[in-house]
Amino acid sequence: MVIKDSITRLEMISCVLCKDAPCSQACTDMDPAEALFGIWMDNADVAALRLPEGNPCVNCDAPCETACISSNKVSIKRLMTRLSDVIRPEAEIPLPGTEDRLKCDICGIPVENPFLLSSSVVASTYDMCARAFEAGWAGVCFKTICNFDIHEASPRFSAIMGDNGSMIGFKNIEQLSDHSVVENMKIFRELKANYPTKFILASIMGRNEEEWAMLAEECEKNGADAIELNFSCPNMEEEGLGSDIGQIPALVEKYTRAAKSRTTIPVLAKLTPNVDNMSPAAEAALRGGADGLAAINTIKSITGVNLFTRVSYPSVKGHSAVGGYSGKAVKPIALRFITELSKNPELKGMHVSGMGGIETWRDAVEFLLLGADSIQVTTAVMQYGYRIISELKAGLNYYLAQTGMDSVKDIIGTGLDSVSESTQILDRKTVLYPRFEPDKCIGCGRCVISCNDGGHQAIKFEERKPRLDGNRCVGCHLCILICPQKAIVPGNKRVKNRNIGDFKE
Repeated sequence: MVIKDSITRLEMISCVLCKDAPCSQACTDMDPAEALFGIWMDNADVAALRLPEGNPCVNCDAPCETACISSNKVSIKRLMTRLSDVIRPEAEIPLPGTEDRLKCDICGIPVENPFLLSSSVVASTYDMCARAFEAGWAGVCFKTICNFDIHEASPRFSAIMGDNGSMIGFKNIEQLSDHSVVENMKIFRELKANYPTKFILASIMGRNEEEWAMLAEECEKNGADAIELNFSCPNMEEEGLGSDIGQIPALVEKYTRAAKSRTTIPVLAKLTPNVDNMSPAAEAALRGGADGLAAINTIKSITGVNLFTRVSYPSVKGHSAVGGYSGKAVKPIALRFITELSKNPELKGMHVSGMGGIETWRDAVEFLLLGADSIQVTTAVMQYGYRIISELKAGLNYYLAQTGMDSVKDIIGTGLDSVSESTQILDRKTVLYPRFEPDKCIGCGRCVISCNDGGHQAIKFEERKPRLDGNRCVGCHLCILICPQKAIVPGNKRVKNRNIGDFKE
């Protein structure tokens, strides 16, 4: 949020984000676990504003920290005090009183907020979808329904882990729903009967035109609000399914037309990122009658290889396979494809449901700014649970109120003008120098090492203090990205080729 101070995950890295957290059970004045989760989800100022007035930690002996089950006890009292005494006074506005700003629509069908579970294991049973609805999700894209047998492998997940223990990237070799069409239709009927205002997006996959048409028709009859055509799953046993279709525009058009022929509800085509450009398939879907697009599905990947067995992960009895990659690592690729679809004039007016690496409300806003009309999430739910919806909604709602927006629809696509496929539009006549902040700098010299060995040898190190050589600096900002203390920020701008001497900080 736009405040002078914040708290990052790094400051609570020992927190394991417990279920039924002992710290909250031990505290009688607040819910520290909720506040900690808010910090983790990049929502520190909302977490601060949720705290009771005053600072109940002042005369407290911190039973929350005694109850903490982390091997390295979390400094809960210090974090709560910082939220109360530093973050809350800097908040620009109070918490919004309603979530009305979040109301939007999917192909004209009203939804209470833009957040849906994407088609995967997180939306694969009645109980799971019901619990997600109760938690606050506006809808679900149910795990892909098909009319053929599904045989899953075990294990079927692997991941690239970050230093803080969270998943940077996630690989799966999972396939489609292993329930029968009849079983899944029963789930749809029950969900719609018990949650009539929630949005059910039915993901389907057929092997021929008749199956695509039949599945679309059955889903509509049994309560689905819209259909998502899975042209993008990279994990199918049989050839000619999933991403094999999405890479061939003629098949996308043919099967979209088949699905549309037997249903009256909106149809979205879910496209594969395993292509150079997504527009040919998207335009084919439009010709076939699609009302919207969904992107991106997972990216074909290998996450690693066991150095001793020499089998890639996950190993299934000594064998493995290329699988689908998701999580925060794919967000830059997803944003690129969402931008491509949103800037394509041929696709104007089509609903775009964006997904791929969305974990926090900030991630969601980025997708919205680049043209996504709704947001789908899976990998973050697999890691943190349905509870993330509270932080997604609260963060987005606060951001909209803070920036003076009356509706989430007001920001959709407003970041597109800043993006170009060509680098020729970029200013190449000036240098934006870095600026060192002495009060934050601890003199580690990481900026010097990186600039010397990966940059332009523009930082001198004298008495453990970095000093910029303005004659050498090209303004690449590697040092800003590297600094572990965030003690380097953008500074002054200068015209190139000007002899300014040492630029001292």
